[in-house]
Amino acid sequence: MKKVAQRLVEGVWLALGMVLGLLLLRAITPMRAATPGAGVDATVATVDEANAEAGDSRRTAITRAVASAEPAVVGINVVQVERVIERSPFSRDPYWGQFFPDRVVEHPVQNLGSGFIISADGLVVTNEHVVHQASKVVVTLPDGREMDAKVVGADYNSDIALLDLEGTGYPVLPMGNSDEVLIGEWAIALGNPYGLFAAGSPSVTVGVVSATNRDFGAQDDDRVYQAMLQTDAAINPGNSGGPLVNAIGQAIGMNTMIYSRNGGSVGLGFAIPANRIREIIGDLQDDGRVDRNIWTGIYVRDLNRTMARALGYKGQSGVLVTELTEGSPAERAGIRVQDVLLKINGRELKRTADIRKIIAEADVKVGDRLVLEVFRDGKVLTIGMKTGTPPPAEGRR
Repeated sequence: MKKVAQRLVEGVWLALGMVLGLLLLRAITPMRAATPGAGVDATVATVDEANAEAGDSRRTAITRAVASAEPAVVGINVVQVERVIERSPFSRDPYWGQFFPDRVVEHPVQNLGSGFIISADGLVVTNEHVVHQASKVVVTLPDGREMDAKVVGADYNSDIALLDLEGTGYPVLPMGNSDEVLIGEWAIALGNPYGLFAAGSPSVTVGVVSATNRDFGAQDDDRVYQAMLQTDAAINPGNSGGPLVNAIGQAIGMNTMIYSRNGGSVGLGFAIPANRIREIIGDLQDDGRVDRNIWTGIYVRDLNRTMARALGYKGQSGVLVTELTEGSPAERAGIRVQDVLLKINGRELKRTADIRKIIAEADVKVGDRLVLEVFRDGKVLTIGMKTGTPPPAEGRR
């Protein structure tokens, strides 16, 4: 009897424990609506929340910058006029060559590139070589629209062109300060490589800013590339004119050229810096061109030993100022006859021909400031001079 009673008590306590456990479990478990499909809905909600959380974790500074910049990036399709000289079989014949001379034949050529919108009223920046000698320019927007564009102005030397689209309300890609670009910061190249923009949106490649202030000077084709940004973001044919964007969605440059042995990207791409673009498009908006017909009013000649000895100059380089035009930029700056010009913008002068070369490679324009180093009375002076526009009777000097 005692064992039976003991087991009965144990059973009661066990039952009470189970009841208390169920009550406690119910108290700490959230209530769910007792409706059909409630379990399925909860599962779907949990999956959606997980996907949203994963999507948020994939968003980075790069993806945000691309999302911000992409609407203002455009593809550019161009019909250019190519002029070819067709040689006459009689060109060397003194008689028949008069009747059958060589002739110039024009051929339409298709070209493509990229660009980006810099104002809500439809101004587009691209490379001049993309639209060079274009008879027709068509811009493709990321939303699929194709629009004819007008060339507002184009500057061959700097390889920058400004286009205009009809209408307003366009998305704008802001330009950053390229003087503040950091080596090693993210660089995102957007554009139309190989015409892929036709598929719906610009292509994106990512790298870093590899270097700044890469000066290439005047090229064989007379284009001048200064203070270029170097990047290892892939730049391919068709990317020309597209923006190089930083991690906060600003255009810090315009993709322009690559170094390559096979025509494809090898991680050596170069972009025209944003501050230079601002400078050039300001002139293009005002005048449709950039004025490089500069005037200084200085007349010089090569310096020989006899002249140098007479002036007390013992250096090995420099050119002699022989004449100044009255009222010229040089005279106003304080240059004097018999000064020996040693340097222009830090570059040494050995002969008079160096002046034109330095000015061409520095892409000096009317209104630019030159820093001259001159020898005078046993001292080397530094003189700043602003270039001017020649009066009607003056040529470029």
